[in-house]
Amino acid sequence: MSGELEKLLDFSVPLDVPLLDQVVTAMYTSQDEAQRKQINAFMTTFQEHPQAWSRVDCILEQTTCELSKFFALATLENCVKYRWKVLPADQREAIKSYIVSVIVRYSSDEATLMRTKMQLSKLNLILVQILKQEWPHNWRDFIPQIVESGKTNETLCGNNMQILKLLSEEVFEFSLKQLTSGKIESLKESLTQEFQLIYQFCEFVMQNGKNVITLQTTLQCFLRFLFWVPLYYAFETPLIDMLLHKFFPQPQFRSDSLQCLTEVAAIDPKSVNAKYHPKVQKMYADFITNLSSIVQPNAIKQYYDEGDQGEEFVQRLTLFLSTILKTHLPILETQELVWYLIQGLQYLVHISEVDDDEIFKICTEYWNFLADDLYHKEVQMQRPMPTLLLTSATPLQQSPRLQTYSQILGQVRRLLIERMPKPEEVLVVEDENGEVVKEHLKDVEVVALHKTVRETLVYLTHLDHQKTEEVMIEKLGLQVHPTHGGPGWSRQGLSTLCWAIGSISGAMREDDEKRFLVHVIKDLLGLCEITRGKDNKAVIASNIMYVVGQYPRFLRAHWKFLKTVVNKLFEFMHETHPGVQDMACETFLKICQRCKIQFVKHQPQEQAPFIDQLLLGSSTVTDIASTIRDLEAHQVNMFYEAVGYIVASETVQEKRDSIISELFKLPNSRWLEIIGSAMQDPNLLQNQDTMRNIAKILQINVRVATSLGHPYILQLASIYERMLQVYKRYSEAISAQVAGNALSAKTSGVRLMRAVKRETLRLIETTVEKSEEMHRIVEHFVPPLVEYVLTDYQNNHPDTRDPEVLSLFAAIIHKAGDTITEQVPRVLGAVFECTLSMITTNMEDFPEHRINFFNLLKEINHSCFRAFFMIPGEVFKVLIDSIVWAIKHRERNIADTGLTILLEMLRNLDGLQDVANQFYLQFLLSLTHDIFTVLTDKEHEPGFKLQCAILQHMVSRVEGGIPNAPLFNPTEHPGITTNQQFMRHKMLSMLQEGFSDRMTVTQLQDFVSSLFDPSKGDVLAFQTVVRDFLVQIKEYNCDQWTESTLSLQLEQQQKEADRKQAELARMTAVPGLMPVMQREEVDMS
Repeated sequence: MSGELEKLLDFSVPLDVPLLDQVVTAMYTSQDEAQRKQINAFMTTFQEHPQAWSRVDCILEQTTCELSKFFALATLENCVKYRWKVLPADQREAIKSYIVSVIVRYSSDEATLMRTKMQLSKLNLILVQILKQEWPHNWRDFIPQIVESGKTNETLCGNNMQILKLLSEEVFEFSLKQLTSGKIESLKESLTQEFQLIYQFCEFVMQNGKNVITLQTTLQCFLRFLFWVPLYYAFETPLIDMLLHKFFPQPQFRSDSLQCLTEVAAIDPKSVNAKYHPKVQKMYADFITNLSSIVQPNAIKQYYDEGDQGEEFVQRLTLFLSTILKTHLPILETQELVWYLIQGLQYLVHISEVDDDEIFKICTEYWNFLADDLYHKEVQMQRPMPTLLLTSATPLQQSPRLQTYSQILGQVRRLLIERMPKPEEVLVVEDENGEVVKEHLKDVEVVALHKTVRETLVYLTHLDHQKTEEVMIEKLGLQVHPTHGGPGWSRQGLSTLCWAIGSISGAMREDDEKRFLVHVIKDLLGLCEITRGKDNKAVIASNIMYVVGQYPRFLRAHWKFLKTVVNKLFEFMHETHPGVQDMACETFLKICQRCKIQFVKHQPQEQAPFIDQLLLGSSTVTDIASTIRDLEAHQVNMFYEAVGYIVASETVQEKRDSIISELFKLPNSRWLEIIGSAMQDPNLLQNQDTMRNIAKILQINVRVATSLGHPYILQLASIYERMLQVYKRYSEAISAQVAGNALSAKTSGVRLMRAVKRETLRLIETTVEKSEEMHRIVEHFVPPLVEYVLTDYQNNHPDTRDPEVLSLFAAIIHKAGDTITEQVPRVLGAVFECTLSMITTNMEDFPEHRINFFNLLKEINHSCFRAFFMIPGEVFKVLIDSIVWAIKHRERNIADTGLTILLEMLRNLDGLQDVANQFYLQFLLSLTHDIFTVLTDKEHEPGFKLQCAILQHMVSRVEGGIPNAPLFNPTEHPGITTNQQFMRHKMLSMLQEGFSDRMTVTQLQDFVSSLFDPSKGDVLAFQTVVRDFLVQIKEYNCDQWTESTLSLQLEQQQKEADRKQAELARMTAVPGLMPVMQREEVDMS
């Protein structure tokens, strides 16, 4: 085989096409792996040969093998994409002429086009790649040529449209990842200037075309143009009339014309001159008229069910109606258009009933927009009243505009209540087999949809709370008291209704909410009493818990009701049906978070505050021991966390300390029992049940520390010394076992001992994070940690070192700040070298240690920067090496952490000139090389923004005269007198070494000069310079850079922060819109 392959690589003799066919076929059919590898190497070598493109014509002409044809076209594409600029001008012209001639030949008649469809598609793509390089400067008459040739033949015309569509997509949609910013602007400008010809061509085809495929291609082509064409072509040409009256009525063009109309409807109204408003209004009215002749609103569901074509049409129709009614609603709200407006909304109402998740999502987003708009403009009266739609008298409490939408809003209100998606808090669900089960996975799409529907119902309730209440009470009545022959009670019907009831919390006035909620809860409790069957009772219980958890304002204002609800939750905690106990504990936790103050107050007609009754038991409240008797460990943890929130709300310290002692009576008695027994018989600690019990006690402490906050330190102090002794005893036992046999690290005994150690570390870390007296932590709690924990970590076998040690000390340093700087060198001495040797062996092992280690360095760098100058110089050198290693890591979180550490370190050095001079002298050159290494590596593209920031920072410091000593030996670099000159020279040499085969010396010099150009000091300007360089270096070699959706998301983080801030402001402005658990707690008493 090797001899035959060598023959095919001999470009001095004619190509043996039959032999090539055999080789390419063998690549995809041979079972011999070694042979396939050999052929793959040949194919790569063939494609990279400078003359490979010259073989393409004979392959396409002589072969009948489809695989060979695609190999030839891939070879040609490779040449155009990555070698085009190094080809002589005559060869470039030859390739252009050949591709054009083949495309014309393949698309000149329909039979040939259908036969060569796949190859033609590839040739079209290759032609567009050439256009991106050659047009307009070296191919000025391309647009006139393609337009004129398209008028001669209808099949050729269809393919020309396809080429124009691809060109538009490449220039206006995909160019950011492939072209320099200057080239993008040049192509956009050229395409816009030439569009008059293109439009005339499209109009000619739409008016005169007969071939269905050609017309469909033309519509799809024009769809791509509508993203960017000047408004003139949308509103001052026959385009809209042709779409509405020629193409939309015909089934074969309906979908494509709808897409084009949707793009016209989506044009930003701010950019639409008022003179075009009548055009938009006429377009909408004509559309509704034509649509009515195709399908009536009440027949939409039937039309959807007719098959794929019906589904596609309804989806496109949904997009058009929701787009135009959202974008241009103000100009459609006129007296003349009111019938068309309501008719369009009526279509959307019926479309919302279609059983299609994607369509329902689009509809709910529109209803959310409409309800939001009506609320802010009609209820809050924050903006001037829009044009009134009705002239007849209307009730004072509703504006004429609201009256216009009243019937539609009523239908939408009922529809959304009936189709309310499940909230994420609900754990008990009915599966597809009709069985009631506990849900284990959250459906993120359902959660997002619930948010949209919930917000819409909140707005609708503000618009008319009485109608919302009436619909809900009516539907609840049908569930509780089913009518003869009616739908009756159903699990899904009740659940959906309760989810809707819970969603409008806070949207009514308090007295209305009280009346409504009392009615709902009474009906639900009554239904729970009379309903038979465990599954049914579990569903009702789940719904009761969800509803009461959504109304903390009501519960805070009505103690007796709150106490009744909590006692009912305690009952549910003994119900063993899957999911009920979990939901009871979660609801109790939620209520404690929102109503905690009520539980520590001495309420009227109560013998003591609820917390005292819970701790000690009373005639009306069961004590903790009885309440948690039937709960599993994770549910007990949740219960204790909930009580922790109650205790935290007690403001009298002595009382709070007393409650804390009483709260931990059960776990502390068990703890003292274990410790007491272990002191008499140390071997008891090796009992696995003992290990599990200790871990459970520590888990309870962790959860209470989370909710109780700083006051928890009282409990920690009582167990701290013994806890660390247990930690040490288990550490010694683990080390002894692993020293005898490394495989014992995987045994159940060692895993349980490590679980105890992990919970110990988590408990201390949680206490540190919640502490308000870090000086006390540093003075009394940290020294034993250093003695026990750090020494243990350093001496342990790598497989048994706990990554939580690193996160614990990162938390301590973060919280204590500079006050702990003196102890940081000791921390580094214990963890630095031993952890580094673990994580740098390869890039896969010890992932938790790796991220925690670099987070520790990040915290030291941020909070205790001085500590880096207290360690030996050789250790600091290793530290910088470790940061560089992180920067080069393939995992994004590790690489980003490394980049962040380095950038902050460089910024910290700005205030320390002497140290900065020394640092830059030692590390500037190597760091510059390392940053360019990751910048030009595709795998590290997500870190582009941070990489640029580091490079820009180093360049600016060099320009500012840092370091002040020479970076170079003057005798080795004659003619260079400054560091600025030397860094330019060094960067140029570095880039020439890596990219001289892709860019000329002049191009590289221009790039380096741009980096040092003061006008590029702006962050975005600097990033653009670097990005353009990266685009240029990939034009030759495809292995370096390929398309990525991650690059150039330059301002994504800031945009996300701004979005969250705007979202918070929006939700705060509307009562009930903020999710219950994010609302400010207000004491109503």
